[in-house]
Amino acid sequence: MHPMLRRLDDLAAHLATRPDTVALLGLGSAGDEHDRLDAHSDLDFFVVVTDGAVPRYVDSIDWLAAPCPVAYSFINDRNARKALYADGIFVEYAVFTVDELTRLPFAGARVVWQRPDAPAGLGESRHPPACPPHDTPAFHLNEALTNLYVGLHRELRGEHLSASRFIQSYAVDRVLALLRLTSPDVTHRRDPFDPARRVEQVYPPGALPLAAMVPGYRANRAAARVVLEWLEARFPVDPVIAAAIRNLLATSPDDGPESGRA
Repeated sequence: MHPMLRRLDDLAAHLATRPDTVALLGLGSAGDEHDRLDAHSDLDFFVVVTDGAVPRYVDSIDWLAAPCPVAYSFINDRNARKALYADGIFVEYAVFTVDELTRLPFAGARVVWQRPDAPAGLGESRHPPACPPHDTPAFHLNEALTNLYVGLHRELRGEHLSASRFIQSYAVDRVLALLRLTSPDVTHRRDPFDPARRVEQVYPPGALPLAAMVPGYRANRAAARVVLEWLEARFPVDPVIAAAIRNLLATSPDDGPESGRA
């Protein structure tokens, strides 16, 4: 058994001895796809407790340390902590009541343990992860193009970090959304909460030139050119915005202020 799965089982055994716990759910690579666990995985889980017990399980880590000493931890949300065990296992967890859990969007959960009288279906969310309000190829295409446009203006202004986020992050996120919508047949399951997860395994080699799209802080212009060319090769790019982006790519920072600069 993988050490992380054993750690979850040990936690479950301890939680079962406490009267104010209801269930333990594994998430992510500790969820229903736990065959993905490897040496670089962290351990994500939900602890489900009785009404009024959430602060006790967030503020205190005595229960967490039952299987192994905790070397480091901090509260990163009202209901959640991150922690590092002394043996190197890193965990991210949140604590909810049954009622709170029923209002949460989550996916891929695995019931590690639950009380015999726990409500049925604790591992199944009633609220699947929400899609963007305009989850269409046209929306993501034009978002990507305008991300490039704004990002290049930031680059010309000398705001290289902001530019890198618009060009190498926001626009690339839209590229991933376009792939999600237009490449339904993939061999690996996508992460519904983080589209960047497992991209290298989800799509075949050559489908996405990520090294050229995300080359780093000093290469925003090159990244924007690659993203634009990738979009133009696959989608009907409006010639007006394409020409505006190419004009910015040809503009020197010393050419003076551009009209319409973001």
